[in-house]
Amino acid sequence: MAANSFMVPLGTPAPAFDLTAIDGGSVSLKDLEGAPATLIAFLSNHCPYVRRIEDGIGALAKDYGARLSMVAICSNDSVNYPDDDPAHLAEQAQRAGFTFPYLLDETQEVAKAYRAACTPDFFLYDADLRLVYRGEFDSARPGNKEPVTGASLRAAIDAVLEGKPVPQEQNPSIGCGIKWKPGNEPA
Repeated sequence: MAANSFMVPLGTPAPAFDLTAIDGGSVSLKDLEGAPATLIAFLSNHCPYVRRIEDGIGALAKDYGARLSMVAICSNDSVNYPDDDPAHLAEQAQRAGFTFPYLLDETQEVAKAYRAACTPDFFLYDADLRLVYRGEFDSARPGNKEPVTGASLRAAIDAVLEGKPVPQEQNPSIGCGIKWKPGNEPA
């Protein structure tokens, strides 16, 4: 069932995290500090909305390189959704050309802290780690023929990197609702 992002208020500070990566290392928000722009992307392997744009996400990371600090986080219940377990996420990262850390939010507390609602759900922060964009990658969706360009997110990243304001009118991301562990759904 499709869900929209919650559209967290702009200016919200990035919540701290320290998560295990699918390769076994760990990454924290502090590891991302110092970049002119930081992107936190909530993704999953099984979701057709993510699958539709995953190659575009990999291309975006390569295009911006070191100018953009980026991580992906999977918060889904991998017991009930085994396509989102670490082995399948590693396959996705390989398939899509992800060059950024892919992190596991097994307690789902990070998703709650960010108010992530769906996969994909994108949160872009400025150099001060204040939220400047939350919303769609582009207008490509499963079942439509829109090209995967990342136009919406790229426009926001470009504005941050150029020191310009990011437009405040932003379209929410739409995707598969986060698969909460039983009894762990946010209030």
